Amino acid sequence: MSHYPRWKLLLLIAVLGICGLYAMPNLYPDVPAIQVSSTEAGGEVSSFAREKLNKALADAGIDHSAGEQVGTSWLVRMGSNDDQLRGKIIAEGALGRDYVVALNLAPTTPDWLRKIGASPMNLGLDLRGGVHFLIQVDSEAAVRQRMEAWAGEVRLMLRDDGVRYRSVEQDGRDLLVQFHDLAGLDAMENKIRTRLREFTGRRLDDSVALRMSLSEQGVKEIQDYAVDQNRTSLANRVNELGVGEPVVQRQGVDRIVVQLPGIQDAAQARRILGRTATLEFRLVADEYAGRIPSVAPVGTEIFPFKDDGMPVILRRQSIVTGDQVTNAQMGFDERGVPEVNITLDAGGARRMQRITEDNVGKPMGVLFIENKSEIERYMDAEGVRQERVVNTSEQYVINVAIIQSVLSSRFRITGLDSAAEASELALLLRAGGLAAPISIIEERTIGPSLGADNIKAGFKSMVIGMSLVLVFMAVWYKVFGLIANIALVGNLIIIVGILSLIPGATLTLPGIAGIVLTVGMAVDANVLIFEQIKQSLKDGLAPLKAIEAGFDRAFSTIIDANITTMIVAVILFAAGAGSVQGFAVTLFIGILTSMFTAIIGTRAMVGFIYGRASRAPSRLSI
Repeated sequence: MSHYPRWKLLLLIAVLGICGLYAMPNLYPDVPAIQVSSTEAGGEVSSFAREKLNKALADAGIDHSAGEQVGTSWLVRMGSNDDQLRGKIIAEGALGRDYVVALNLAPTTPDWLRKIGASPMNLGLDLRGGVHFLIQVDSEAAVRQRMEAWAGEVRLMLRDDGVRYRSVEQDGRDLLVQFHDLAGLDAMENKIRTRLREFTGRRLDDSVALRMSLSEQGVKEIQDYAVDQNRTSLANRVNELGVGEPVVQRQGVDRIVVQLPGIQDAAQARRILGRTATLEFRLVADEYAGRIPSVAPVGTEIFPFKDDGMPVILRRQSIVTGDQVTNAQMGFDERGVPEVNITLDAGGARRMQRITEDNVGKPMGVLFIENKSEIERYMDAEGVRQERVVNTSEQYVINVAIIQSVLSSRFRITGLDSAAEASELALLLRAGGLAAPISIIEERTIGPSLGADNIKAGFKSMVIGMSLVLVFMAVWYKVFGLIANIALVGNLIIIVGILSLIPGATLTLPGIAGIVLTVGMAVDANVLIFEQIKQSLKDGLAPLKAIEAGFDRAFSTIIDANITTMIVAVILFAAGAGSVQGFAVTLFIGILTSMFTAIIGTRAMVGFIYGRASRAPSRLSI
């Protein structure tokens, strides 16, 4: 025992020191605060609004800080959760509709800990509060959009091969291709069938036409793709917002759940998530220049120009759309005017090149399309508060320019009012075009007070469980029990430190349950060791020999028992989602740390107590 390896002692000290240091920020809990943001994208809170807010809070006798700038928002720390809720109501009344007031949490971690990258554990929605959205995906619209794209591909195919045709029409989930003569149908039938593998085709007996019908499997694939693509795009948008450990997952056939822990500014989150902003590049119907008909001519649509509202007539068929954008970056042109630099995928670049090659010298318009989905709250006739989803759409031309040369995969758009507007448009396009329209059908904001209650409940259960374990071990195993208790406390410190160190790790209420379970399981290894030591003493071994034998005999059993539990934790993490994964992560980390503290930590302390004596101990307190 006196020759216990020094490197193990150094490893134990290093792990406890590092994990203890990075666990310290959790002793500095976040405090309630209100966050004030301008309703304009990129707008800041004016000094007049700040003074007005401080005066209103002071007149109401609410304990609050002077406030601090956080990005473009103004954060005011409050004395308590009650002050926070009252302060939000007073701030909304004082600032009016020009500003959005949200509940938030402000960090209190000391600067010296922040400088070394130490920060508290990320808390989940159930502990920290935040915003929950349930989003409906219009999968039928995805089918319609894909059908229109296929119709455009068939038209290009016929033009490239020089085959004359009457029309290519979309009829529900069918494409009807009408030719001028039988020779054209014979020449193109196999090519069309090969290109449209998701369809079943048949010739119409009464005309020279081919009807292609989309199969049910094809419909399902489009709908699944739309939901999965939208989930990915929404996740990218959330990442652009900088939200720590969001939850963006599919629910059922055509719904997506989005949870943003720590975000209390629901207006900002809804503005980004509930918007379907995209661009369409279309040719301008220049034959109508100088005269605007009251009704859009066949094959065209009329849209207002952004700057002056003057009508612009565009061709109905788009050249490329926003879902073909692979990258979008905000920049400035040679005059310092904001612009968005666009990069298209291969299909979009090829189509842009074809169309612009045939239309050099003609005008092309950039159509901006934005769909918004918001929750409107109102009182019904009986005075009961109700909610309903309000979907709005804006469509206007932001730029018209003459095609000077053939365009390809890279070009730029202008006509934007500010750098903030250009940045937000680039964000929405860069995050990924939505494959189908979405609408927010449910919105919930979970306040920090509810999260604090959950934390208190979880902490209380942990304290009770740990206290019972500590008392049992001290009474039953005496000095060795006290050693196990010290190892248990060290185990808890290491768990908290690791959760604070791992990027992206989030503690949820089920995660706390995993820690509580780990507290009970952490002493299992010590119990196995101590019982083996007792048995060795009964077999007549000397105390030091009994200690050696106890650790050696229990080692394989400890490894076997914990590996099986680790396998279960891995399966839970792989097969589960959300809260189940949170439980699995804390369980897995807890198993590793409990083995470390039992095998290395406990043995080091036993060696320190019994191995450093001038003579071998005659008995053990166990």
